[in-house]
Amino acid sequence: MAFETIIGLEIHVELATKSKIFCSCSTEFGKEPNENTCPICTGLPGTLPVLNEEVVNLAIKAGKALDCEINMINKFDRKNYFYPDLPKAYQISQFDLPICTKGYVDIQLDGVDKRINLTRIHLEEDAGKLIHLEDEPITLVDYNRAGVPLIEIVSEPDMRSPKEAVEFLKTLKGILEYAEVSDCKMEQGSLRCDANISIREVGQESFNTKVEIKNMNSFREILRALQKEEKRQTELYTFGEGHKIKQETRKWDSKKGRTVPMRSKEDAHDYRYFPEPDLVPIVIEKEKIEEIKKNLPELPSKKKERFLQEYKLTEKEIDILIGSKILANYFEEVLSFGANAKDAANWILVDLLRALKDENETIPVKSRYLADLIKIIDEGKISRTAGKEVFKELIATDKNPDKIIEEKGLSQISETDTIEKIIVEILSKNPQAVEDFKNGKKQAVGFLMGQTMKVSKGKVNPKLAKEILENKLRAL
Repeated sequence: MAFETIIGLEIHVELATKSKIFCSCSTEFGKEPNENTCPICTGLPGTLPVLNEEVVNLAIKAGKALDCEINMINKFDRKNYFYPDLPKAYQISQFDLPICTKGYVDIQLDGVDKRINLTRIHLEEDAGKLIHLEDEPITLVDYNRAGVPLIEIVSEPDMRSPKEAVEFLKTLKGILEYAEVSDCKMEQGSLRCDANISIREVGQESFNTKVEIKNMNSFREILRALQKEEKRQTELYTFGEGHKIKQETRKWDSKKGRTVPMRSKEDAHDYRYFPEPDLVPIVIEKEKIEEIKKNLPELPSKKKERFLQEYKLTEKEIDILIGSKILANYFEEVLSFGANAKDAANWILVDLLRALKDENETIPVKSRYLADLIKIIDEGKISRTAGKEVFKELIATDKNPDKIIEEKGLSQISETDTIEKIIVEILSKNPQAVEDFKNGKKQAVGFLMGQTMKVSKGKVNPKLAKEILENKLRAL
């Protein structure tokens, strides 16, 4: 039997606001436990929520960036369940009237284009965080995250492989970053996803039992988890034990390399929704939607088109550059100081990326300094080899390229008389190579150039040195 995989994703995205969704507490990451809290976000009796308008604006922005329809009247609901990280015993979310519906994300995988459709985007507040201590009979609760504004993006079950799912998530992350909806720092939980996965025979139209894998925040681990669950389900169907697949929630155990059950359908929370009585419906004016759409930043697909037209780079080079908003902006900053696009791309994609450990890391070399270094090399003032040494120093210090070149004595020798003296000495010490050249062996030039660079410690202008060397050899 041949099987196909069906995957749909539910992605939680923290919105880039300075304060929480219903109170004025800070959303800053990394503060001391329970520092960013107040009576409202800790659910104390008698408190009332007040909606942060910027949350609505960012949700609309996300919707327009993803070609969604914006529901001009939408509302909040109470999603009731008890859990220690939910101090009110309910979560304020959106149920039957979400802020956005439909929409899509276009992806490309192995040269094939595909559209992944979206079902909806809704607003909600985040819950707190539980810290389970090993070998201790207690669990700690940090409510700093409680009340942080989220959008939940729900896809249609349009993905047919774990790789497609990861590509969809990468593309979505890029759109949200460029739209300035969220910082999407997965390691901080700003973007995390639940995956629904099932298997069916090729040609079958109906869906089989699905399994949900909860709370993943790494592309690598999402890929591994989906591949392992895909394998598990395929094996069960192959051996006639498809009935053993239960509709359940599982979690990914990265150490053991497998998904493990959390709760079955029978144990699952039976969420009870009803309209949030303390918040009026959200009424959005058409003018606001048009204004937000008009002011959308340049998104990855448009940036790629422009880079292809303006900079004549390869598609692979452009994909890497625009894969990180920080990197793409840095590249254009370097160009704004007069650097050549191809040279700038080479330095960023090879030397800079080697130095960066994290794509979200602050770039350690000022864009102006990299542009200056590229121009210095183009003008023949130093060699490319010396340029690499300067670049390393630019990462380690705040000195400009000229200062580093002066201190390290890296200036390239471009005086014709000086180069001629070096070459005359090389020719006199290597008579066999000269004889080889006379006998038609062209590789002799390469050997003699190597000796020239060695004697000059790489400081001579290689283009000028080769020209002088070849003239001298022809004159013999």
